[in-house]
Amino acid sequence: MNRPRWVLLVLVLLALGSAALFLTLGARGGWGFVLAFRGGRLLALATVAFAVAVSTVLFQTVTENRILTPSVMGFDSLFVLVQTALVFALGQGALVSLGPIPRFALNVAVMTGFSLLLFRWLFLRETHSLHRLVLVGIVLGILFRSLSNFLQRILDPNAFQVLQDTLFASFSRADVSLLGVSLVLIAAASLVLLRIGHRFDVLTLGRSHAISLGLDHHRTVMTILLCVSVLVAVSTALVGPVTFFGLLVASLARALVGDSRHRFVLPAAVLLAIVTLVGGQTILERVFRFDTALSIIVEFLGGLVFLVLVLRGAAR
Repeated sequence: MNRPRWVLLVLVLLALGSAALFLTLGARGGWGFVLAFRGGRLLALATVAFAVAVSTVLFQTVTENRILTPSVMGFDSLFVLVQTALVFALGQGALVSLGPIPRFALNVAVMTGFSLLLFRWLFLRETHSLHRLVLVGIVLGILFRSLSNFLQRILDPNAFQVLQDTLFASFSRADVSLLGVSLVLIAAASLVLLRIGHRFDVLTLGRSHAISLGLDHHRTVMTILLCVSVLVAVSTALVGPVTFFGLLVASLARALVGDSRHRFVLPAAVLLAIVTLVGGQTILERVFRFDTALSIIVEFLGGLVFLVLVLRGAAR
């Protein structure tokens, strides 16, 4: 058995172990209630882990670099702007009266549409430099944050308080009632990606080489970007914006697997994301009994990885 398969086997065991500990460690009372309650949270964490990992790896494949992620390109700022605009336009009462599922569907639809337009404009050109893409992401992030701050300053204080509760990432507060809709959307995107999975490795060769090998580059990239938009929108609507989590698991997956083929990188990234979220949540809640949000630790580690990748690229 070669290295990638050994790595995947170890990650599968770690993911199963993390899930078992999450379900059973410190459990009290009837097992029916405990497993139902913790099982819903476990499924929510696994759903977010899958969506973030797959979307980040494929986004990096399309952009042909390993630094950019949807969040780095300003998607988290877009989420804040969408939430602020919805509260501003509909009002606190109307937004709450919509119910969780219609509000979730509205968030996903708006963010998917915005991100698809953004990605289409940025990545369907003949050439695109890394520096230009990073600069555009920074500028768009500043624009979205500025618009959000402007709208927040003229909001009613009560509406602003409601808004603040939705703007911070929390892996422990994912709404289990939204899992059904989330799983349907993620399953649909995954089926589409599974059908074109054999084209992913061809895309890593570059646009000109992919076209010379007979690949419909425009159609393939647009299909991937559409699926990435759905995955990122679903994960962000579930737990809030996370900037560097996808970059963290994608970079670690490539380093551990030592193989650039997507048949190994994608499952490794998903398993790493599950181990990170489920294992991290278990350690924080059950072992150390910390109140610190897991997202803070994950974002800190992911930010360090981002800096290392940027500095390593600048040193070449």
